[in-house]
Amino acid sequence: MYLIVGLGNPGTEYEKTFHNMGYLAVADAANLLRAKFKKKECESMVAEAYVNGEKVILARPLTFMNNSGRAVKQLMAKYKIEKHELLVIYDDYDLPKGTLRIRAGGSAGTHNGMRSVLAETGISDFARIRVGIRDSEVNIPIINYVLASVRQEDYELFASALERAAKAAVMFASGHPIEAVMNEYNGK
Repeated sequence: MYLIVGLGNPGTEYEKTFHNMGYLAVADAANLLRAKFKKKECESMVAEAYVNGEKVILARPLTFMNNSGRAVKQLMAKYKIEKHELLVIYDDYDLPKGTLRIRAGGSAGTHNGMRSVLAETGISDFARIRVGIRDSEVNIPIINYVLASVRQEDYELFASALERAAKAAVMFASGHPIEAVMNEYNGK
C-alpha cells in the first residue's frame, strides 16, 4: 500500500496559489489513476486507486498547510503506512520555478507544512517531491509570494512541472524504488 499526500490549503481562494502545488500535483496523479476525491477522512479529502494490485491512497489535507502533519499522521495510522510507503508532494521556494527535486528523505527546510509533517510523524526519511516555485524576478516577502496566484505567463511551465510530479508519484506507487524515480524525474 502507498500513501501519496499533496500539501496545500483548502478553499477556492487558495486553489491556484503557489502553496497549492502539492494539491494540484496529487490531483493530477489521481487523474492518471482514474481516482476521484470523494471521501473525507483523517482531516483530508481522499481518493483510492490500485496500481499493480497495490492500494494507493491519495490525500489532500484539509488542515491548512501549517498543520498538515496532523492529517498525515492520522492517515498513516489508519492505513498502517510504513515510512517507505509514504510520498509527500509540496511547493519549494528554494528551487527555481518549474523544477522538480525528488528525495528519499531530508529536512523540512523553510517549509512550514513539511515542518508539521516531520514533527507529527517523527520521521524524516520518507520520499518527497518538491516543486520549485521561486521566481528571481519577484521580490516580495515569502509569505505573500506563496499565497499569490500563479501568473498567467507561467501557467504552462507549472502545468508541465505538475504533470511530471504526478507521473513521478505514479511511478513510485508502481513499486519503483525512489532512486529510480529520482533518476527519471529530478531537475526536469
